[in-house]
Parts: sequence; C-alpha cells; structure tokens
Amino acid sequence: MHENIDNTLEKIYIIQPITRENAEKYKVLQAEAVSLIESAGAVYAGTIYQNVREINAATFIGGGKLAELNERLEGLEEITVLFNGELSPSQTLNISAALNDRKVIDRTTLILDIFARNAKSNEGKLQVELAQLKYIYPRLKGKGEALSRLGGGVGTRGPGETKLETDRRYIRGRLKFLEARLKETEKRRSLQSARRKKTNVKTIALVGYTNTGKSTLMNLLTGADVYVQNELFATLDPTARNFTIDGVEFLLVDTVGFLQDLPHNLIEAFKSTLESALHCDLALIVCDATGEYDMQLKTTLATLKELEFSSPYLVVMNKSEDIKDKTLLPYGSIAISAKENIGITTLQREILRTFQNEFCFCSLFVPYEKANEYLSLKPLLTERSVLFNDEGQQIEAVIPSRYADKFTPFIQRRHTI
Repeated sequence: MHENIDNTLEKIYIIQPITRENAEKYKVLQAEAVSLIESAGAVYAGTIYQNVREINAATFIGGGKLAELNERLEGLEEITVLFNGELSPSQTLNISAALNDRKVIDRTTLILDIFARNAKSNEGKLQVELAQLKYIYPRLKGKGEALSRLGGGVGTRGPGETKLETDRRYIRGRLKFLEARLKETEKRRSLQSARRKKTNVKTIALVGYTNTGKSTLMNLLTGADVYVQNELFATLDPTARNFTIDGVEFLLVDTVGFLQDLPHNLIEAFKSTLESALHCDLALIVCDATGEYDMQLKTTLATLKELEFSSPYLVVMNKSEDIKDKTLLPYGSIAISAKENIGITTLQREILRTFQNEFCFCSLFVPYEKANEYLSLKPLLTERSVLFNDEGQQIEAVIPSRYADKFTPFIQRRHTI
C-alpha cells in the first residue's frame, strides 16, 4: 500500500499488540486506531499485529517483531509509528531507537492530539492542556529525551515543548493554575444547575460512544447548529440548548464521546465537562445501530459507573434506518435515525413518560374576575393554548406536579403525560 500514501500528510503505521486483556477486542481497537489517525488529519499506512504473552519491560513487544516492522518500513520516509496501547517513556525511546529513530507515539498521545485539534472553547482548551500536562509530567526524564522525540505534527498540538514547559516546577505550577480555573467553571455550572432546578427545567444529557450521531440528534431536537462530522471526537466542547416537547421545557446537553480504553487521565481532565451527564435528570445513551453497539453500550456504562453516575437513562439506537429487523437491537432500546428524522416522535414520547410523575397536562378555566389570582400563579406553568370566551379563559397547560394543588380552583381536568 506504499504507493497509495499521500505524501502531503503525516503517515502512521500501527503496532497492534494482542494480549490476554484485549484478546476479545483487539480488532475493534485496531479499527478505532485507523479512525483516530484519520481524525487527526493523518494517513493510515498499515498495521503489524503481535501476540504478547509476556510484556517486555524494554520494548513491550520484543526485539524480533520490531526488527520485522523495521523491514516493512524500509523505503518509507517520515513514517510515525503508533503503538495502539500505552507505553512508558523508556519503552517509547527504546522502540524508536530500534526503528532507526522514527517518531513513536502511543494511543493516548494520539487522542490528546485530536482533543487539541478540536477544542474551540476556553474551557475545552484548558481541559486539553491539563490532560496533556498530566500525561507529560511523569514522562519527563533527566535530559528531557522523551519530549525531544516530539515535534510539530500528530500527537504534539497544545502546550508545546519549549524548555520552560518541560521544566517540572513550571508544569506543577501550570497544573495548579489549570485545575483552579476549571474549579471556577465547575462552580458556575453548579450555580446554573441550581437555578434550573428552581425553575423545574429538566436536564437531558446526550452520552455515549464517539461518532454515534449525538450532535446530529441534538441539532434535530433543538434546531441547533452543532458541528457534525464523520470522525472521532468531532465535538469536544459541551453544548447546551433548550427545547420543548408538548409544552414541557427541557435543556439538552451534548457531551464528549467515549472510546474503548479511554485513558483515565483524560476522563479526569474532562470530568468538569461530564458533570452535566452526572447531574442530569435523564441521560440518552446513543449507540450506532450499524456498528458494535453492544461494545459501545458496555463501554459507556462502564465509564459512567467510574464517574459514579446514578441518573435514569434511555438507550437510543441511532442510524437504524436500514435495520430491517429491529427486534435484533437491545431489548427496551429506542430505534431512531437522527439523519433521516425517523423514530423521533417515539423518543420524545419516552422522554415524557420518564417524567410522567413530574408534570401533568391540565385543562383550566379562569373566570375574568379571578384573572389577577391566576396571573400570580402563571409563572409556575407553561401555557399550551389559550381560548377566550364570554365568561373567561379556557387554557391548556403543563403544570409541574409539585405546583398542581395551587391551581385546584381552576383545574377542570387532568391528563397524565
């Protein structure tokens, strides 16, 4: 495949280890690595697989396989080698030396590069820098050799590699600064969440595997214009938009996507962004009905468990327009197509059903002589329609259940959602 490589883009060759831990998912990991490479704006150049019974402390996979890989790469200039796992600093250096000083990166480095590429908001940039510095700090060696291997390109966007930034004291100070800034952001988000609870606006979080169509679904439900692209981690910054279903107002929040073996330090760095998922009233776990949806669901639930998530959730199987037999999808899931606007009414109905004890639809009659009394209560409900007649106002409204008793003099009929 050498002759097909685009020489204008960085070229990446994958080392895919097969261990006891990843024996059942190494093919998925390899496919994800190809998608990560493309999302980083680079070109996939090939893969070499290696069964690893015992991890080699110096090179992880052993010298023989490295020699074989070196032969395969002969004639290919400026190839970067991606080790599809996590390497120690010494392993990175030793693999690079065995491959004639080619640049070597691991999975975390590549993901961090994509994060830096896609972060647009100040908060997103702070989180990316925090994750990068936490990753770099333990890898600082005496002469900074581990960082000297990094140069402009895939895996090196963000904080950079100046002498100042490779100094331990600087990085410690910078980490404290970034963590303090993100705590301020977290406080603001908590205040916003408290205000929403006072107004009884329910928060729904879109969570799930990366590239399953969460942003497309958000655009459809809310009329937003969130960036959508068929690549991993296309949406990194959190986005929140209001929308209504049958007069009930909700806040929909889009969050960063998950991935197999998403490094723990990345989850920690983006924990403030994921607070919206942790504190939501309902989560929509979005999976790709045409992909490895069982794995996607397990990965998402495992990540949420790690974050101590406890809110109710609905499983949404997106991209299901070409699935003929919907019974093959997970039991209880909701089959939709955000792109084709299929199944959205069913999804909205299930969302309302989740909150059926929180709201009630009511038919009200307000005589004109009691209009002032009604006006004092009006901020507590949402009017769906108002009809004036000779005696007063006929109103169809949505009332939070906790306020329903206040409207007893006006209620003619109640309908549960």
